[in-house]
Amino acid sequence: MPNDFKILHQKVALGETVTINMDIARLTTRSKVDVPIIVSRGKEDGPCLLLIGGIHGDETNGIEIVRQIVAAGLHKPEKGTIICIPLLNVFGFLNQRREFPDGRDLNRMFPGSKNGSSASKFAYHLMTKVIPKVDYCIDYHTGGAQRFNYSQIRINGTDEETLALAKIFGAPFIVFSKSQEKTFRNSMVSLGKKVLLFEGGKSLNLDKIVTKMGIQGAINIIHHLGLRDYSSKILKTSTENPPKVIKTSKWVRAKHSGMYRSYVSAGQRVEKGVNLGSISDPYGEYEKIFKNPQAGYVLNSNHSPVVIQGDALFHIGFE
Repeated sequence: MPNDFKILHQKVALGETVTINMDIARLTTRSKVDVPIIVSRGKEDGPCLLLIGGIHGDETNGIEIVRQIVAAGLHKPEKGTIICIPLLNVFGFLNQRREFPDGRDLNRMFPGSKNGSSASKFAYHLMTKVIPKVDYCIDYHTGGAQRFNYSQIRINGTDEETLALAKIFGAPFIVFSKSQEKTFRNSMVSLGKKVLLFEGGKSLNLDKIVTKMGIQGAINIIHHLGLRDYSSKILKTSTENPPKVIKTSKWVRAKHSGMYRSYVSAGQRVEKGVNLGSISDPYGEYEKIFKNPQAGYVLNSNHSPVVIQGDALFHIGFE
């Protein structure tokens, strides 16, 4: 990392921490919408790690993880650079919505276009102005639409270094999940960046256990990359209880519409044939219990009390 490190036209010296506002969009009132990017450089050169949350505006738990990392000063390296973007999709956050104001999912617009939609332009500026400096990335997400994700790291499963980093992060599960086209992760990987996508919790919700896991994982990665000595903060459990590697998975979907209640929790192992939950009408005349079709681990559980036929109820993973 050269000493003339520059990002968004601003120089950041060794040992310096600066907040740079990425100003590329405005509200309909013409008010500017700034995206604070917190850049911290150590006193020596080294790799660059990006911690980013809030690509989806309603995924508040990811935002909280990066926020707490910054608030506690954990983002200040002794060597190399750590870039923190606690909240990328400010528009969605203001409206408590997943999407951009143009109705598009920002995480389906990468690598973006200089002359495209507002979401596409936003993605383009991030990819051209910030990402060239980045070597490694932890991208924090949550489950959407009342679906709770048990803490997990998602990777493509084809790169050995990324798999090794996922194990070091220390989440209970590593899920092999091929990234979709035009996602942030897919665009990053195509550039040769090493990306860990953390999933934990659900939208518009803060979960203390998920937050703690997301922070600890970042500490583990920062230490491993030699950015800062966190020997005293590395938990033994991360080495004594290695993550379970999930190579395949499937969704259990509602076969009926109605009021829904779950009998199992996210994170637990469920054997084939056990009762997963039930769906009933609101009037006490009908209730249907459904069973688990294949033994595995519950990666995601729907917390909605009312479901429609075809809704995803459980995401079951298999080693």
